[in-house]
Amino acid sequence: MTEIFDLPTPAFLVDLDKLENNLRGMADLCRENKKQLWPMVKTHKSIEIAKMQADLGAKGFLVGTIDEAEKLVEHGFKEIMLAYPVASKENIERVITLAKKAHIILSFDTKEAASKVDKICEKEGLYLDYLIIIDSGLHRFGVIPEKAPELAKTLREFHHLKFKGIATHPGHVYAKTNSLEVKAVAEEEVNALRLASNLLEKEGFIVEIIATGSTPTAFYVAKDDKINVLRPGNYVFYDAIQVALGIVPEERCALTVIATIVSRPKDDLFIIDAGSKCFGLDKGAHGVFLTAGYGIVKGHPELTVESLSEEVGKIRISGNTNLKVGDKIEVIPNHACSSANMTSFLIGHRRGLIEKILPVDARGGSRIPILK
Repeated sequence: MTEIFDLPTPAFLVDLDKLENNLRGMADLCRENKKQLWPMVKTHKSIEIAKMQADLGAKGFLVGTIDEAEKLVEHGFKEIMLAYPVASKENIERVITLAKKAHIILSFDTKEAASKVDKICEKEGLYLDYLIIIDSGLHRFGVIPEKAPELAKTLREFHHLKFKGIATHPGHVYAKTNSLEVKAVAEEEVNALRLASNLLEKEGFIVEIIATGSTPTAFYVAKDDKINVLRPGNYVFYDAIQVALGIVPEERCALTVIATIVSRPKDDLFIIDAGSKCFGLDKGAHGVFLTAGYGIVKGHPELTVESLSEEVGKIRISGNTNLKVGDKIEVIPNHACSSANMTSFLIGHRRGLIEKILPVDARGGSRIPILK
């Protein structure tokens, strides 16, 4: 069997033992706390990994793009939530096509987008379920909890759209720097959903779905008895940012990039053949730098991924190292979701021996649009 350090570089790897352990861990957390698991597909964009999640009990999937939804439905998955509103005629028509084959749950935070969807649903004779997006602190999509009943009442005029519940994404957790701050965000997340749900119920709305999702806060919110759907994504791989937040140790990170040292222009500097097109440029979301560089070099604390060009990276050497030009290093990216999106396949291995290829086959841009 081929070993990972025999591969040409750069190469995107996934440790299958760690991947499977991560998948089981979140599935067990949801099962033990009586939560439905609807993983966010944007992390891996892989039908094979989605099948692994389904085999472990995932009820459905949350998608960030219609491309992801189309690939999932194409492979027989029937329960799909859209994380974001759709508003263009072309994308609404794509969603309508999917809704004739699977149960598609939409998300809205304004009347305008809902109106556009409702008009096309009426023409097609379709009825679609939707969630109202709640802003729990990220201040991106969503209405504040107090405004949820007002929006729900407004959307009642659209007879081809059916209210199913509420959802939030506490993405501002990635602006935090430690586990205590993560826990505080989880409390905000729970409080926002509880308030919105209670206000909606007082107005006579039946809130069937109360959904949230982020990997860092999942371990806290899973214990809340009001929330019934968890939608984490990054837990599949974890990454250097999750390590910096104190969510998992480095040993839990399943996705890595292998690179070769191609130059040593100075005593304290290596150049590797992997750059921003492998690692991305994340150092932490929302203006907070959580990490010292652009990844963790496994087994070599003396090395820091200091800066990246598109195809090469600078590795700063602090102290002594036994590495030389021609040697290969394995790097845990800061943001696994971005790195996985840079490749068409992941090389699955166990203890360094390559076992199989996992296609990354639900990426944006992987489907050629039908031209009229």
